[in-house]
Formats: sequence, C-alpha cells, structure tokens
Amino acid sequence: MYDITRRETFNHLTSWLEDARQHSNSNMTIMLIGNKSDLEHRRAVTYAEGEQFARENGLIFLETSAKTAHNVEEAFVNTSKQIYAKIQEGIFDVSNESFGIRVGVNSPGQPAEGVKKSSCCS
Repeated sequence: MYDITRRETFNHLTSWLEDARQHSNSNMTIMLIGNKSDLEHRRAVTYAEGEQFARENGLIFLETSAKTAHNVEEAFVNTSKQIYAKIQEGIFDVSNESFGIRVGVNSPGQPAEGVKKSSCCS
C-alpha cells in the first residue's frame, strides 16, 4: 500500500515488493493499493503510475479510501478471487498450510477449530 498524496511511499514500493517476495511463497497473490483516493486534490502519484507499476510487477491494483471505504471491500474480493483461482488451478494446495491458506470452516455452520463463535444472535 502507498499513499497517493505522498510520492515517497510510492518510491519505496520496489524495495518493499522485493522484501515481500524474498520472504514468501513465489506464487503469493499481491495487491497494490493506492490509498487516500478521497484526497484527489492532494494527489502526488497518478492512477496510471500505480497501474503501470502493478502491471509491470504482476500485481492486482486498486485505489481505495480507508476514510470513505471506497473500493475497500473490492480489494478483499479481488484478492480472494485471485487466490481462489490459484486453488482451482492447483497452484495452491489447501491441505498444506505452508501455502498460507487455512480452510476456515470444518463443516457448514461450524467455526474452524480455535475460532470463537460469536455469542450474538445465536
């Protein structure tokens, strides 16, 4: 994630991405998020720059606003879709937690082991 109003955060992306890739699974799904899209009047990094960086580095890209929640849900949905596609293609084995994926439900309606069920509305 970088702040669209602060160029220096965008300039550090290459080293952050290198660190992330060095210490993770090579098939890791990464989304690049340009945050603070609600501050268009203070923009220091263009949408096109973020999009180009993502394309060149094989990343998913969105601009969001944590303040207004613009595209926040979409960020999670798009990343989840990409991970699910990799599962379907056999790139990730959900039975092997070393891929960083843990199936969250043991059976319909039952929380996974170690997950507390909310006392609300049950």
